[in-house]
Amino acid sequence: MKFIRCTLPAALLSLSIVAFAQSDMHKPDKPAPSEAQKSFEQMKTFAGEWEGPVAVPEMPSMSGGKPLHVSLRVTSRGNAVVHELQEANTPLDPAKFDHPVTMLYVEGDKLNLIHYCDAGNRPHMVGTMSPDNKKVEFELVDVSGGTKFGHMHHAVFTYIDADHHLEDWTYMMPGDKPIHAHFDLQRAK
Repeated sequence: MKFIRCTLPAALLSLSIVAFAQSDMHKPDKPAPSEAQKSFEQMKTFAGEWEGPVAVPEMPSMSGGKPLHVSLRVTSRGNAVVHELQEANTPLDPAKFDHPVTMLYVEGDKLNLIHYCDAGNRPHMVGTMSPDNKKVEFELVDVSGGTKFGHMHHAVFTYIDADHHLEDWTYMMPGDKPIHAHFDLQRAK
């Protein structure tokens, strides 16, 4: 009887291990990440604080001035990236300084960008990754809110290395006149 009491727990433990191992064998393999998810994972690597100059060819007076500060952070348990832009070394003052916020997230098979613009609208864009995995380009899908003062129309994020990336934003002025802004950003130390 003592033999049964000692070996029964060991036998039951062995059976449960075998049962769990067999149940794991029947689980389907985790699906490969979609292109949208791969692009989003690339965007997450930009998390951090960035600074650098802006060049606006159509408006030379805006080029070469004060550097920009960009903050990118992963939020919502890894389901969203927040991109905040402002002039470097300025206080946060939504009544005075530019401070647009952009949200990036995956829904279905699309990498989405919604830009909460100082013009009072919310352009929605969808992004695709370049074949070399170094560039995510966003194309306009639609705009919520008015476009009386123009709207953001296009964006490109280019990965150079862990401490350097480029951002190119195209703003469509009234009358469909594009203005391009090129940010050359270095990770702030």
